Amino acid sequence: MNRIKSLNITMVLFIFFIMVTAGLLTSVCFLFFYAMDFFPFPFLTPILSPFIALLVSSIIGTSLSAMVSEKFLKPLHQLINATKVIAKGDFSVRVPEINSDSEIAVLLKNFNQMAEELGSIEMFRNDFINNFSHEFKTPIVSIRGFARQLQNENLSEEKRKEYTEIIISEAERLTNMSSNVLLLTKFENQQFITNQTEYDLDEQIRNCIILLEKQWSRKNIEISLSLSKVKIFSNEEMLSHLWINLIDNAIKYTGENGKISIILYETQNKIFFKISDSGNGMDEYTVKHIFDKFYQADKSRATHGNGLGLSIVKRIVELCRGDITVKSRIGVGTTFSVILPKYQKSEQKN
Repeated sequence: MNRIKSLNITMVLFIFFIMVTAGLLTSVCFLFFYAMDFFPFPFLTPILSPFIALLVSSIIGTSLSAMVSEKFLKPLHQLINATKVIAKGDFSVRVPEINSDSEIAVLLKNFNQMAEELGSIEMFRNDFINNFSHEFKTPIVSIRGFARQLQNENLSEEKRKEYTEIIISEAERLTNMSSNVLLLTKFENQQFITNQTEYDLDEQIRNCIILLEKQWSRKNIEISLSLSKVKIFSNEEMLSHLWINLIDNAIKYTGENGKISIILYETQNKIFFKISDSGNGMDEYTVKHIFDKFYQADKSRATHGNGLGLSIVKRIVELCRGDITVKSRIGVGTTFSVILPKYQKSEQKN
């Protein structure tokens, strides 16, 4: 609102400047005409003077307005043209910025930021579609191939069973991928947390570990727990996805007879959660991209997941106004650290 008022004042001053300048130049012209005895009929001068002054002022004012407004409105014309380009789907366009604190300068700067953000969103959309198409196509091709093999009447019972298990596994992979895509889309379109209740966070984490018992028991993984009694006010269902994805990720990349350590404690206003595994660890590049959609550090283990679990984790933490960090060393293991506020307020729109 203050900037709008300031822009109005600028326009008023601009018009006032044109009027004063036109008046002064008209006065100078009249003095020049009188000095040069330009008026051939002195007795008509008092009658014609107002009309002559109006004509001269109009010509001078119009000329000044044309010259000044061309420079003043040039950034707006550039902005209008750039907006038309944006409307056609080309987000690479930028407008020259002005080095000042004026409203026009702020408008141009914000437009460039918007265009850059739209370009990033479009790039992400294209990458997401391409990655999803690739990830979705792979199990479909696998299912189709092994289904055709099952049509072979000479296929042994052992091979038939093996191919059937592969088809079931790939079908489950498609189901999980579809569920994760829907879940991620839901959280990305969500701007504030709803259905919040106060509950025992340590008990929820224990339940998540029990839900994944089949996975960590199969690999004979030792689970070390250090869970303080912690209460949190948040969406219980949403946070369950956070813990399940983090624990499941640790199980996937922990080898046979490995170890996973889970720590939970609180301070006056914050809750701290840490999960460490004794897996192979990650390099710096992998750590940097670990939360990217469809990114998988170990391509040879692509069947273990679809690269969306940690993207869901990241988005949930953002919704909770928390923070998540990763520390990893090759040959040592990986630690995910999550910091959440105890009480997460819903941001209702006015």
